[in-house]
Amino acid sequence: MSRPTARVLTLLELLQSGGTRTVAELADRLGVEGRTVRRYVDQLIDLDVPVESVRGRYGGYRLAHGYRLPPLMLSDDEALAVLLGLVAGRRTGLTTAQRTANETATAKIRRVLPRHIARRLDTLLESLSFTEQPVHPGQAGQAGQPATPDTGVLLTLADAVRHHRPVSIRYTDRDGRRSERTLHAYGIVAHAGRWYVTGADALLGEDRTFRLDRIADARTLPGSFEAPEGPDPAQRLLSAFATAEYRHEVTLRIHGTAEQIRARLPAGVARIQEHEPAGGQDRTAERWQRVELRAERLDWLPPVLASLDRPFVIERPDELRALVTAFADRLASCARTEPDDAERLR
Repeated sequence: MSRPTARVLTLLELLQSGGTRTVAELADRLGVEGRTVRRYVDQLIDLDVPVESVRGRYGGYRLAHGYRLPPLMLSDDEALAVLLGLVAGRRTGLTTAQRTANETATAKIRRVLPRHIARRLDTLLESLSFTEQPVHPGQAGQAGQPATPDTGVLLTLADAVRHHRPVSIRYTDRDGRRSERTLHAYGIVAHAGRWYVTGADALLGEDRTFRLDRIADARTLPGSFEAPEGPDPAQRLLSAFATAEYRHEVTLRIHGTAEQIRARLPAGVARIQEHEPAGGQDRTAERWQRVELRAERLDWLPPVLASLDRPFVIERPDELRALVTAFADRLASCARTEPDDAERLR
């Protein structure tokens, strides 16, 4: 790197990645002497870049918090959105960037956040969990276009989760009914492109799950509450989906292990009544398991049951039995069709 201007820009990029950089470290990265690093820092300061000098044994240089570098000008909401996208991509594996690139990008975006926003982001990340469950089309309310919650609502709920503070929310349910509730929030969960908060309705004393995009306002209230023992927020959310009120109640008996069944019917879709094995019986052995689930539609279930490749019995409803029979007939018909016959049918 021969041009001083290029080295100055590289120095700025190193400082943007976060933390305090010693003079020796910067000199090594830039291939110059320490006094040259100080001269480059003076040039950045002349350009109104707020470089701070840190004294002491481990001192050096760093950028001031809240600095925004043109032409990348991000509002607080925009910076928060980018950071959450990076975090979500890293936690779910849905990113094409290497882990180091993801982490350095996160550090650079964090640099644009004022201290109070950065603290609220840390609070949100501590309160946030992700599910890794697929969504079946027959379960209404889970699939569809991603819905974006209000940033203020999201951060207020995260703060309430962390500090065990009750919060007042204005909520609109899926039927358009509006209500105001006092919530003891246990956690925030990202699931299938949507955000949810799990907690207890203080008036009813019952666990509830709310979609964040349906919360119009959230206000922290005085007081505190004790978070209960038991499943984590993500598991509470999946259990709520598996027991939600839908059009059809389905009961099956499937011969196999819980692991085999969960491969096609995860916790957010179905409940499995696992039985304790008899004395001396292998816990991993296949046995008949009772499976219960609820769905708005049934047409997705026949191919799912077929993909299990396990013996099963439909206890209810009869409509599902008819759909499975029709699906099996279609498969059998296709299997019997010769290539020449298929050409004639085209």
